Amino acid sequence: MDLNSRLFDSIRIRKPSCDEPKPAADGTCEAQGCTQPGLHRAPKGRKAEGQYWRFCIDHVRAYNASYNYFDGMNDAAVQAYQKDAIIGHRPTWAMGVNPAGQGKPAEEPTRDWAYVDPLGILRGAGVEGRRRARQPEPEKPRRTATVRRALDVMGLEEGADGPAIKAQYKALVKRFHPDANGGDRSFEERLRDIIRAHDVLRAAGLC
Repeated sequence: MDLNSRLFDSIRIRKPSCDEPKPAADGTCEAQGCTQPGLHRAPKGRKAEGQYWRFCIDHVRAYNASYNYFDGMNDAAVQAYQKDAIIGHRPTWAMGVNPAGQGKPAEEPTRDWAYVDPLGILRGAGVEGRRRARQPEPEKPRRTATVRRALDVMGLEEGADGPAIKAQYKALVKRFHPDANGGDRSFEERLRDIIRAHDVLRAAGLC
């Protein structure tokens, strides 16, 4: 490889960005009475996703030590989350309740064919041509593409009802919040997608 080639002169390499945190707009810590530089972000809390305080290193440590995203939740909601975490926040059914596992009663097999025998020739030969009439399946309400995408973001089937949507939303918020992942901020974008999807479903009157 010729490193002196003129082709290398046209290559533009982006300078590595500085890893140092940027200060707040006014440059100071937002803790009352503190004049240190506000170089560190701290989330403002539930119902304020994507919004942050700017603190100095001492105040951000104190804030994070006392911060609880789930403050205000009752014991039943916390216990429900812990129980749901055992099975990875996936829906389950009791034995014999899952519609897919329910057996059908013995009945005449459904034939997918039929024929016309106006002269009774086949009937005279002992061929039974009676076809059991099928009951039409009830039509399910059609949902818009936006609603279907929101359900997909939350990992729900198209026919999910209000209680299922609410339960899944609470479980996903707890699962992807940075506090539940050791302060890892890489889940924030996923959390924002879940919140936006829930807003779409709520606006559609599904939860």
